[in-house]
Formats: sequence, C-alpha cells, structure tokens
Amino acid sequence: MPWFIRKDESIARTEIEQLCQRTLDEARDRLGCSFRRVLLLPPDITRAHCGAGWIAETFDRLLPDSCEVHMIPTLGQHVPHTKADNRWMFGDFPEERIHAHDWRNGVTRMGTIPAARVAESTDGKADWEIPVDLNTMTVEGGWDLIINIGHVVPHEVLGFANHNKNYFIGLGGKETICASHLAAGVYGIENNLGRLITPLRACYNWAEEQFLGHWPHVYMMVTMKRDEQNRLVHSGVYVGDDVDTYLAAAETSLEQNITVFERPVKKIVAVMQADEFRATWVANKAVYRTRMAMADGGELLIIAPGVERFGEQKEVDALIRTYGYCGSPQVLDLYKKKRDLQDLAHGAAHLMHGSSEGRFTIRYAPGGLSREEVEGVHYEYADPREALARYNPETMQEGWNTMPDGEEVFFISTPSAGLWSVKEKVGGGR
Repeated sequence: MPWFIRKDESIARTEIEQLCQRTLDEARDRLGCSFRRVLLLPPDITRAHCGAGWIAETFDRLLPDSCEVHMIPTLGQHVPHTKADNRWMFGDFPEERIHAHDWRNGVTRMGTIPAARVAESTDGKADWEIPVDLNTMTVEGGWDLIINIGHVVPHEVLGFANHNKNYFIGLGGKETICASHLAAGVYGIENNLGRLITPLRACYNWAEEQFLGHWPHVYMMVTMKRDEQNRLVHSGVYVGDDVDTYLAAAETSLEQNITVFERPVKKIVAVMQADEFRATWVANKAVYRTRMAMADGGELLIIAPGVERFGEQKEVDALIRTYGYCGSPQVLDLYKKKRDLQDLAHGAAHLMHGSSEGRFTIRYAPGGLSREEVEGVHYEYADPREALARYNPETMQEGWNTMPDGEEVFFISTPSAGLWSVKEKVGGGR
C-alpha cells in the first residue's frame, strides 16, 4: 500500500516541498531511518521539466546537517551531466556529491532474470535471460535511505516511466540495458506504450522483489497534466515502497496524459527543448509518443534546435549513422548478422523504436546536424530556422492550429510529457 497520495488539479511547489518533509517523517517511522547516509536518485536532465531537480534539492535542504547526502542522476547510458547541467537542474546541491553513473565499469551483478521468465512474460518473443547489473555505489553504499524521485508518464519500453526503471535502466549496466531494450523492442512499441504492466515491467517487479527487497528505499513519484491555460502542472504526488504506489500513479497518467484521436493525424509538429534534448536518442520521444496517432502517408516534423548528434555515446552514434532508422524487419535481420548491433543491442532496439516503419515521414529540424547527416539515417530534413519561423513555439497553440495558408497541424510543445494515439491503438490495462 502507498505511504500516502496527494492528488489535485494543480499542486504548488510549496506543497510538494512540504510533502518531501512528510516523506522523510514517514521513512523515519516506517523504516527506522537514522539519516546518517542518504542517497537521492533523480532522473537526468532529459526529464528536468518534471521538477525532479528542485525536489532533490529540497530533500537535501530538509535532511539534518549531520546527514551525508549523495546523488546519482539515473542516466542509464545517457551522456553524464556537465557541472553546468547539474547547477541548472539541481541548484546549490554540492557538485562533489553528485556522481555520474558508469554503465560499463561501475556496476555490480545482483543476479539474473531467467530466460524462462522473460519468455513467459513476452509471449515467447524474447527468450534470453536479463542480467541484473546495478550501480556499485548504490549496492555497496551502506545507505540508511534511498529516495527515488521521478515523473510517471507513458514510456515506450516500460509502458510508464519511473518506479524501478530508476534502478534497472537508470542505474543499470550495459548487459542489463541491452538485453532489456531488445526484449521490449521485439515485443513491440505499440504493445508497451500506455500499458500499466508491460512484460519488461513484470520482469523488473520480480527482480526488485528478489534482489532489492531488503533495501531501505522509497519512491516519490509525480504526475503532471495541462491546466486550463495549457501549462504543465503537477497533478499528483505518490509516495511508497511498493508496486501499488506505482500503479496508482500510472493509472492517473493513463487518464491524464494520453490524447486520443478519432482518426489518424496527417501532420504533427513537435518541439524538443534545446536545454534538455541534444541527441536523437532522447529527442525521438517525439516519434515514440506520436507514432500511434500518425496517419499513413502523414508527416511528423520534429523541431529540435539543441540536437547535435544521434547517439549518446560515440559508438552508438556510429551505429545509428551506419544503419539508420530503417524499420524493424530490416533492423532485426541486420542484428542477426552484425556484431556491432549484437554488442549494442539497446541501439538495435532504438533503431526500431525511432522508425515510422515506412508508414509516415519523419522530418527533423535539428540545430547541429546537416541535411546530409539527417538524410543518411533515413529521415527527411528541414531547416531549423525556417521551421521555427513558420511554427513559432511562442505563438503556436497546444493542439490544433490552422496556418495562414490553410495547413492544419497538431502542435505538441512537450512530447515527453504524454502519449498521442488513435482510439484503437491505445493499450491501457495491465
């Protein structure tokens, strides 16, 4: 059962800060915390809009001065933050106590999710084991309390983000991330998005019970929605240490964060903020979250002034440049033959997720990639200055817009905060 839940049309920052104090009080009473060593696990900068940065900073401020507080942004295989990134997201939290997750060399093997369990969960589409490698500092730190912070929102791999995704992807090792993403990829993105318990989530829930059940930890999860002025506001705070807490948050997100269309949309324009999204690896949330709404033969225009590369690491960037977003059948065929794809299986899954499967055009307007680079990975190119001039985020309305020449487009200012789909493709359920 959740420790507590707070839901409203809009929850102010001051109240969320008070709920941080309540979380610490509950942890002291329920877990017997002495607050000598506390670890904060917020998401990385690509999810900064949910307020996780100032929530983490609030916990640090509220903990006793004698408490040794450390933080690990749950990067997964994303690029580590710079000092400027940390200051922008986490304010005055001391830089020397913010630790970058090393997904290759900084993990410890906790156990394995058996192949039989993975196969049963995925209806036989994935039949390999998933090693459970987690950040060594998290495993061996001797923490009195671990506080997971994050945003529950539709997600292409786990149905909804956050909860134990913080551990198994955000702090996972290379083998864990690769095996997990490929399993979700072959199961199918449309079969994952908006589903409360996906096959991979079921596997992670089992792994948490088996390997982390003794850990003194708590999840503080938030939901967000748009208010009457189309501003993103907090609509819920969910605190607890069990799967029911996650389910309560995910059910709210299922209700609030999915836009359902009666018929497919011919053109969607999505903006990925420059201060959060610097690679197509993360900016392709615009693809993941809209592909179930797109009409065959339609166009998705992604305006991403901060995008300057494809992958989060050089080798993944090279992988994307080599094979491109060529569609699931071709990626799976290449995966069987190419060692570089086999070694970076999460990259193969990403190539599947980022394709339109030949149904519609994906057109990118990136700030730091050339036409040749964009077209080289099987996307179409748009000049970012021209795109911003025509579809100015400052003047476009969230939702339907009719341009001066009569063109109708659906505008999305924060694709990472929701899911857009036609009615028949919305999965939902457990």
